[in-house]
Amino acid sequence: MFKPSKTNLDTEKDTHLEETQITTPSLGLCAQIEKLVLHKKYQEALELFEILECESDNYDVGKRTYEALVNACIGLKSIRGVKRVFSYMVNSGFEPDQYMMNRVLLMHVRCGMMSDVLYLFDEMPERNLVSWHTVIGGLVGRGDYSGAFDLFLEMWEEFPVFGSHTFSTMLRAASGLGLVFAGRQLHSCALKEGLGRDSFVSSALIDMYGKCGNIEDAQCVFDEIPEKSTIAWNSLMAGYALHGYGEEVLDMYNAMQDSGVKMDHYTFSIILSVCAKLGSLEQTKQAHAGLVRHGFGSDIVANTALVDVYCKWGRIEDARNVFDKMPKKNAISWNALIHGYGNHGLATEAIELFERMLHEGIGPDHVTFLAVLSACSYSGLSDRGWAIFDSMSRDFKVEPRAMHYACMIELLGRAGLLDEAFALIQDAPFPPTVNMWAALLRACRVHKNLVLGKFAAEEIYRMEPEKLSDYVVLLNIYKGSGMLKEAAGVLQTLKRRGLKMGPVCTWIEINKQPHDFVSGGIQAEGIEEKMVELMAEISKHGYVHGEKFVLPDVDEREQRELVFHSEKVAIAFGLINTSSSTGLQLVQSHRICLDCHNAIKLIALVTGREFTLRDASRFHRFKDGTCSCGDYW
Repeated sequence: MFKPSKTNLDTEKDTHLEETQITTPSLGLCAQIEKLVLHKKYQEALELFEILECESDNYDVGKRTYEALVNACIGLKSIRGVKRVFSYMVNSGFEPDQYMMNRVLLMHVRCGMMSDVLYLFDEMPERNLVSWHTVIGGLVGRGDYSGAFDLFLEMWEEFPVFGSHTFSTMLRAASGLGLVFAGRQLHSCALKEGLGRDSFVSSALIDMYGKCGNIEDAQCVFDEIPEKSTIAWNSLMAGYALHGYGEEVLDMYNAMQDSGVKMDHYTFSIILSVCAKLGSLEQTKQAHAGLVRHGFGSDIVANTALVDVYCKWGRIEDARNVFDKMPKKNAISWNALIHGYGNHGLATEAIELFERMLHEGIGPDHVTFLAVLSACSYSGLSDRGWAIFDSMSRDFKVEPRAMHYACMIELLGRAGLLDEAFALIQDAPFPPTVNMWAALLRACRVHKNLVLGKFAAEEIYRMEPEKLSDYVVLLNIYKGSGMLKEAAGVLQTLKRRGLKMGPVCTWIEINKQPHDFVSGGIQAEGIEEKMVELMAEISKHGYVHGEKFVLPDVDEREQRELVFHSEKVAIAFGLINTSSSTGLQLVQSHRICLDCHNAIKLIALVTGREFTLRDASRFHRFKDGTCSCGDYW
């Protein structure tokens, strides 16, 4: 391998690393190709290139035409085009200079051909900082963070001085590996090079510290920036959002507005994701208004996030309205709404949207199939689900993954075909995952199959001994069957392993104000009286509180928590503080219990109200004494 040249140390221009030299088109066919590329008609340029390939002896192709062809391949991300252009370049005897070799490298990087990139890089007689950065950036973009660090250290021996773009790229690699100590070392080097306040480096540092969980360090870097950019604000808010500091993110959003810094679609995507987790409909509406006000009413990314948050908040009609008004949609947009329909038990609508997506020529991916198969499993559409599952690899070349198998196991489980579900787990072309066993365990809870349920639970415990939720499902299987001794044994196992069920919390928004309730706690006047009234009313319709499921060692406080579960308390509060025609929307931290599920169905019946509850499992829409989940969750 030739040793890279150490000349041109000043060639790394951080904001122009991939700058294309502007040239005047030459004459003839080559000029036509150059002109087409200049007007971004890349496909037409490559089609015209076929004439050059067929009549190579009649044309003397120069640097400007090759550069145009390289730009066309980058614009189209065409692997076939890259192979054709590069093969023609080599066979014609063209000898690219340093600039053109860097463009050739970038062409291969942009098309994901990293094996070819590394080979070409090793064969380069001369390499400058742009060469190194192009390859390192390609490795980071592919997720090969370790490989990027290896190459970075090798580059450091050749070029001990480099710019902010390289630091930013390597900070992304540190983030990807979760190596905060490596990020700190890069931070120190950047300070020594006088780049501590560089906007690229500062934003990358905030992002790295945030993703590595060092929020205080991210905040310190942010505070030291003299002029805070949109990227810096977004990076800080994304870090806080990642670690569950939703309220703080909303405060930062307000501060960002007050600062006058321009917001982009990513800003609104962060805010909308936070609104979805907080269950704040009012904040969602404000973010929606801000999105339109700042000129992102047609932006795909921001509107897709809006579709997703409306779906998660139970406002499926609003989600559909946003979706229908989007001038352009990508696969992620379609997936968000299909998933939303499925979560709300609207499988027919989800399937219709899936078929419309195919009709409009949008290729489904594994997320699309997960969304539509989930819709089928939630609604028990067995035949349709199997037809779609079988079509994945046959018609769309998308190989089913474990999550797709989990959907089909749930579909069988809902129908009570537990033996078939167990057989599907055994026949899967990969080792069973926790989600596959958990789908079987939930089916066993509904159909009270103790033997198979215990077997599934043991498999889960073996794979994830610290996962609390599946112990709770087994606990409910035993309690639901009146096997209190066995249920008490599960509780003893939890205590022995140091696992504890946290307090169940339910959130409800009334008159634009969020309220939260914890099981067993009465935090507002009149709730207890309303609860007594509701229990008396639904008892007339056959409701019996699940006292037979109470374990023998439950104390008075725990007994009270069973009666005053947070979702019941939140609904009582909502009924007191809203008109009789208002539906209620709730968000719960845990999976709703069987007793509350039965009670809320009857409360919806006797009050004539509609309740939408999003628990840790899925959406439940209670209306006229029924639930959209079909009593399977």
